[in-house]
Amino acid sequence: MSNIITRNIPNSITSCNLFCGCVASYMAFQNEYRLAMLFIVLGAVFDFFDGMTARLLKVSSPIGKELDSLADNITFGLAPSAIVFSLFKEVYMPSFMAGISEYVPYFAFIISVFSALRLAKFNLDERQTRSFIGMPTPANALFWSSFAIWIIEDSNLIHSFNALYLLLLVIFMSLLLVSELPMFSLKFKSLSWKSNKIQYIFLAVSVILLGLCGLSGLPAVIIWYIILSAITYKKA
Repeated sequence: MSNIITRNIPNSITSCNLFCGCVASYMAFQNEYRLAMLFIVLGAVFDFFDGMTARLLKVSSPIGKELDSLADNITFGLAPSAIVFSLFKEVYMPSFMAGISEYVPYFAFIISVFSALRLAKFNLDERQTRSFIGMPTPANALFWSSFAIWIIEDSNLIHSFNALYLLLLVIFMSLLLVSELPMFSLKFKSLSWKSNKIQYIFLAVSVILLGLCGLSGLPAVIIWYIILSAITYKKA
Protein backbone atom coordinates (compact mmCIF):
# COMPACT_ATOMS: atom_id res chain seq x y z
CA MET A 1 0.00 0.00 0.00
CA SER A 2 2.81 2.42 0.92
CA ASN A 3 4.47 1.75 -2.44
CA ILE A 4 1.26 2.71 -4.27
CA ILE A 5 1.01 5.95 -2.26
CA THR A 6 4.67 6.79 -2.87
CA ARG A 7 4.32 6.16 -6.61
CA ASN A 8 1.38 8.57 -6.83
CA ILE A 9 2.84 11.48 -4.84
CA PRO A 10 4.47 13.13 -7.92
CA ASN A 11 1.28 12.66 -9.96
CA SER A 12 -0.75 14.23 -7.16
CA ILE A 13 1.55 17.26 -7.20
CA THR A 14 1.19 17.43 -11.00
CA SER A 15 -2.58 17.33 -10.56
CA CYS A 16 -2.30 20.35 -8.25
CA ASN A 17 -0.53 22.13 -11.11
CA LEU A 18 -3.43 21.22 -13.40
CA PHE A 19 -5.96 22.47 -10.84
CA CYS A 20 -4.11 25.80 -10.57
CA GLY A 21 -4.13 26.12 -14.36
CA CYS A 22 -7.89 25.61 -14.50
CA VAL A 23 -8.49 28.23 -11.80
CA ALA A 24 -6.06 30.64 -13.50
CA SER A 25 -7.95 30.25 -16.79
CA TYR A 26 -11.28 30.99 -15.10
CA MET A 27 -9.86 34.04 -13.33
CA ALA A 28 -8.46 35.30 -16.63
CA PHE A 29 -11.87 35.09 -18.32
CA GLN A 30 -13.22 37.11 -15.37
CA ASN A 31 -10.55 39.80 -15.95
CA GLU A 32 -8.99 38.97 -12.57
CA TYR A 33 -5.46 39.19 -13.89
CA ARG A 34 -3.67 39.29 -10.54
CA LEU A 35 -5.45 36.18 -9.34
CA ALA A 36 -4.76 34.49 -12.68
CA MET A 37 -1.08 35.27 -12.27
CA LEU A 38 -1.11 34.00 -8.67
CA PHE A 39 -2.44 30.61 -9.76
CA ILE A 40 0.01 30.44 -12.67
CA VAL A 41 2.85 31.03 -10.20
CA LEU A 42 1.42 28.37 -7.85
CA GLY A 43 1.18 26.01 -10.82
CA ALA A 44 4.83 26.70 -11.63
CA VAL A 45 5.77 25.84 -8.04
CA PHE A 46 3.93 22.52 -8.26
CA ASP A 47 5.52 21.92 -11.67
CA PHE A 48 8.96 22.38 -10.11
CA PHE A 49 8.31 20.03 -7.19
CA ASP A 50 6.60 17.18 -9.07
CA GLY A 51 9.75 16.42 -11.07
CA MET A 52 12.00 16.87 -8.06
CA THR A 53 9.79 14.57 -5.96
CA ALA A 54 9.75 11.91 -8.68
CA ARG A 55 13.56 11.94 -8.82
CA LEU A 56 13.94 11.83 -5.03
CA LEU A 57 11.48 8.96 -4.66
CA LYS A 58 12.76 7.28 -7.85
CA VAL A 59 9.21 6.73 -9.08
CA SER A 60 9.21 8.47 -12.47
CA SER A 61 6.85 6.84 -14.96
CA PRO A 62 5.57 7.33 -18.52
CA ILE A 63 2.13 8.32 -17.23
CA GLY A 64 3.72 10.98 -15.04
CA LYS A 65 5.51 12.47 -18.04
CA GLU A 66 2.30 12.59 -20.07
CA LEU A 67 0.27 14.04 -17.17
CA ASP A 68 2.94 16.68 -16.63
CA SER A 69 2.70 17.87 -20.24
CA LEU A 70 -1.10 17.96 -20.12
CA ALA A 71 -1.05 19.96 -16.88
CA ASP A 72 1.60 22.33 -18.25
CA ASN A 73 -0.45 23.08 -21.35
CA ILE A 74 -3.38 24.14 -19.18
CA THR A 75 -1.36 26.24 -16.72
CA PHE A 76 1.18 27.65 -19.18
CA GLY A 77 -0.82 27.39 -22.42
CA LEU A 78 -4.54 27.81 -21.88
CA ALA A 79 -4.27 30.19 -18.92
CA PRO A 80 -2.11 32.79 -20.75
CA SER A 81 -4.37 32.39 -23.80
CA ALA A 82 -7.36 33.23 -21.62
CA ILE A 83 -5.50 36.26 -20.24
CA VAL A 84 -4.75 37.55 -23.74
CA PHE A 85 -8.31 36.76 -24.91
CA SER A 86 -9.66 39.03 -22.16
CA LEU A 87 -6.96 41.62 -22.78
CA PHE A 88 -7.92 41.89 -26.47
CA LYS A 89 -11.37 43.04 -25.34
CA GLU A 90 -9.92 45.82 -23.20
CA VAL A 91 -7.25 47.36 -25.44
CA TYR A 92 -8.04 49.86 -28.17
CA MET A 93 -9.24 48.33 -31.44
CA PRO A 94 -7.98 50.29 -34.52
CA SER A 95 -10.67 51.38 -36.97
CA PHE A 96 -9.23 49.25 -39.80
CA MET A 97 -9.80 46.16 -37.64
CA ALA A 98 -13.37 47.09 -36.76
CA GLY A 99 -14.85 44.60 -39.23
CA ILE A 100 -13.14 41.65 -37.55
CA SER A 101 -13.04 43.00 -33.99
CA GLU A 102 -15.27 40.24 -32.60
CA TYR A 103 -12.98 37.54 -34.03
CA VAL A 104 -9.61 39.06 -33.12
CA PRO A 105 -9.59 37.90 -29.44
CA TYR A 106 -9.69 34.26 -30.56
CA PHE A 107 -6.18 34.64 -31.98
CA ALA A 108 -5.08 34.51 -28.33
CA PHE A 109 -5.46 30.73 -28.40
CA ILE A 110 -2.52 30.52 -30.79
CA ILE A 111 -0.49 30.66 -27.56
CA SER A 112 -2.08 27.44 -26.33
CA VAL A 113 -1.48 25.68 -29.65
CA PHE A 114 2.19 26.63 -29.79
CA SER A 115 2.62 25.81 -26.10
CA ALA A 116 1.39 22.27 -26.84
CA LEU A 117 3.84 22.04 -29.75
CA ARG A 118 6.63 23.32 -27.50
CA LEU A 119 5.86 20.73 -24.81
CA ALA A 120 5.68 17.89 -27.32
CA LYS A 121 8.97 19.01 -28.84
CA PHE A 122 10.58 19.18 -25.40
CA ASN A 123 9.52 15.61 -24.59
CA LEU A 124 11.23 14.29 -27.72
CA ASP A 125 14.27 16.57 -27.88
CA GLU A 126 17.27 14.97 -26.15
CA ARG A 127 19.29 18.19 -26.47
CA GLN A 128 17.30 19.95 -23.74
CA THR A 129 18.94 18.70 -20.57
CA ARG A 130 20.79 21.66 -18.98
CA SER A 131 19.35 24.33 -21.30
CA PHE A 132 16.29 24.90 -23.46
CA ILE A 133 15.68 25.17 -27.18
CA GLY A 134 12.99 27.83 -27.54
CA MET A 135 11.10 29.75 -24.87
CA PRO A 136 10.04 27.60 -21.88
CA THR A 137 6.25 27.66 -21.43
CA PRO A 138 6.36 28.83 -17.76
CA ALA A 139 8.40 31.90 -18.77
CA ASN A 140 5.92 32.65 -21.55
CA ALA A 141 2.97 32.33 -19.15
CA LEU A 142 4.62 34.62 -16.60
CA PHE A 143 5.29 37.16 -19.33
CA TRP A 144 1.64 37.31 -20.40
CA SER A 145 0.18 37.39 -16.90
CA SER A 146 2.45 40.21 -15.74
CA PHE A 147 2.14 42.02 -19.07
CA ALA A 148 -1.66 42.10 -18.74
CA ILE A 149 -1.41 43.58 -15.24
CA TRP A 150 1.07 46.19 -16.47
CA ILE A 151 -1.16 47.21 -19.40
CA ILE A 152 -4.43 47.29 -17.45
CA GLU A 153 -3.07 49.24 -14.50
CA ASP A 154 -1.45 51.95 -16.66
CA SER A 155 -4.16 54.29 -17.97
CA ASN A 156 -1.90 55.58 -20.73
CA LEU A 157 -0.91 52.13 -22.00
CA ILE A 158 -4.42 50.72 -22.10
CA HIS A 159 -5.35 53.39 -24.66
CA SER A 160 -2.10 53.44 -26.66
CA PHE A 161 -1.29 49.72 -26.87
CA ASN A 162 -3.80 48.64 -29.49
CA ALA A 163 -5.03 45.24 -30.65
CA LEU A 164 -2.68 45.12 -33.66
CA TYR A 165 0.40 45.43 -31.45
CA LEU A 166 -1.01 42.75 -29.16
CA LEU A 167 -1.64 40.41 -32.09
CA LEU A 168 1.90 40.87 -33.39
CA LEU A 169 3.27 40.18 -29.91
CA VAL A 170 1.18 37.00 -29.67
CA ILE A 171 2.63 35.78 -32.98
CA PHE A 172 6.20 36.67 -31.96
CA MET A 173 6.04 35.00 -28.54
CA SER A 174 4.29 31.93 -29.99
CA LEU A 175 6.97 31.46 -32.63
CA LEU A 176 9.62 31.90 -29.95
CA LEU A 177 8.16 28.89 -28.11
CA VAL A 178 9.05 26.57 -31.01
CA SER A 179 12.14 28.39 -32.23
CA GLU A 180 15.62 26.88 -32.34
CA LEU A 181 17.04 29.61 -30.10
CA PRO A 182 19.05 28.02 -27.25
CA MET A 183 17.98 29.53 -23.93
CA PHE A 184 19.77 28.96 -20.64
CA SER A 185 18.08 27.43 -17.60
CA LEU A 186 18.46 28.40 -13.95
CA LYS A 187 19.73 24.97 -12.95
CA PHE A 188 22.88 25.27 -10.81
CA LYS A 189 25.21 22.28 -10.54
CA SER A 190 27.61 24.37 -8.45
CA LEU A 191 27.85 27.91 -7.08
CA SER A 192 30.97 28.83 -9.04
CA TRP A 193 31.00 32.02 -11.11
CA LYS A 194 32.72 30.34 -14.05
CA SER A 195 30.04 27.68 -14.48
CA ASN A 196 27.06 29.96 -13.87
CA LYS A 197 28.07 33.47 -14.90
CA ILE A 198 25.18 33.83 -17.37
CA GLN A 199 22.69 32.84 -14.67
CA TYR A 200 24.27 35.22 -12.14
CA ILE A 201 24.21 38.13 -14.58
CA PHE A 202 20.59 37.39 -15.41
CA LEU A 203 19.57 37.24 -11.74
CA ALA A 204 21.45 40.43 -10.83
CA VAL A 205 19.80 42.51 -13.56
CA SER A 206 16.42 40.90 -12.83
CA VAL A 207 16.61 41.89 -9.17
CA ILE A 208 17.38 45.47 -10.20
CA LEU A 209 14.45 45.55 -12.65
CA LEU A 210 12.01 44.13 -10.11
CA GLY A 211 13.37 46.45 -7.40
CA LEU A 212 12.83 49.51 -9.58
CA CYS A 213 9.51 48.54 -11.15
CA GLY A 214 7.93 45.93 -8.87
CA LEU A 215 5.57 43.47 -10.52
CA SER A 216 5.39 45.60 -13.68
CA GLY A 217 9.08 44.87 -14.18
CA LEU A 218 8.45 41.16 -14.74
CA PRO A 219 7.75 41.50 -18.49
CA ALA A 220 11.09 43.32 -18.76
CA VAL A 221 12.75 40.42 -16.91
CA ILE A 222 11.40 37.95 -19.48
CA ILE A 223 12.54 40.19 -22.36
CA TRP A 224 15.95 40.41 -20.66
CA TYR A 225 16.01 36.60 -20.51
CA ILE A 226 15.33 36.40 -24.26
CA ILE A 227 17.98 39.01 -25.10
CA LEU A 228 20.65 37.48 -22.86
CA SER A 229 19.94 34.01 -24.31
CA ALA A 230 20.28 35.41 -27.83
CA ILE A 231 23.55 37.19 -27.00
CA THR A 232 25.14 34.22 -25.24
CA TYR A 233 23.54 31.34 -27.15
CA LYS A 234 26.90 29.85 -28.15
CA LYS A 235 27.79 29.46 -24.47
CA ALA A 236 24.37 28.37 -23.18
